[in-house]
Amino acid sequence: HEPMFNFLCNLSLADICFTSTTAPKMLVNIQTHSKAITFAGCIAQMGFFLLFGVLDDFVLTVMAYDRFVAICHPLHYTVITNPRLCGLLVLVSWIMSVLDSLLQCLMVLRLSFCPDLEIPHFFCELSQMTQLACSDTFLNNIVIYFVTVLLGVGPLAGILYSYSKIVSSICAIPSAQGKYKAFSTCASHLSVVSLFYGAILGVYLSSASTHGSQSSAVASVMYTVVTPMLNPVIYGI
Repeated sequence: HEPMFNFLCNLSLADICFTSTTAPKMLVNIQTHSKAITFAGCIAQMGFFLLFGVLDDFVLTVMAYDRFVAICHPLHYTVITNPRLCGLLVLVSWIMSVLDSLLQCLMVLRLSFCPDLEIPHFFCELSQMTQLACSDTFLNNIVIYFVTVLLGVGPLAGILYSYSKIVSSICAIPSAQGKYKAFSTCASHLSVVSLFYGAILGVYLSSASTHGSQSSAVASVMYTVVTPMLNPVIYGI
């Protein structure tokens, strides 16, 4: 019934589903030596991938707010993070993730594609699908950039703001033991956030510098498989 464990349940669910959208299909492709996927299957995979990826981002932001209240306003923690607010934050995270997934899928469905396509990736990624379209993708690109800024930079700014307040509050604690205790309460979350954003940033920086689809696909394994796998290990420790 603690707020952080409630958020951890949603983070674990998002991680499991996030990995399950890509890893099983990838393993089947390796086992059967067949890399074919139907158009409907591709849209479904892309939609669920976006849904749980954005949900992961939002839940990490909500957890940063929880740590901010716990360290900066410890006496009011139980009052501020009441079950109603926690439920509302989780509900908003799910709604925003579903809406983003539906919007992006509908934008791809309006495009026309050639009969036989080869996606240079191990899953149906939104940017790859958009680039392979035979029709005009100007509106799709505008929507992708706008949503990326809104749902990517926005939560990151919230996390950075929360931790700037946390650091200032920790620095104001006089004893070294008090500082260590305060920092240890958010060390796990800070590790997961660094791993999540670091992996994504590394993927897109490597793909932008090398322009190789194979290197981009290999780097994508980091945030689609490795990062969700390490999250329960970090919180378990």
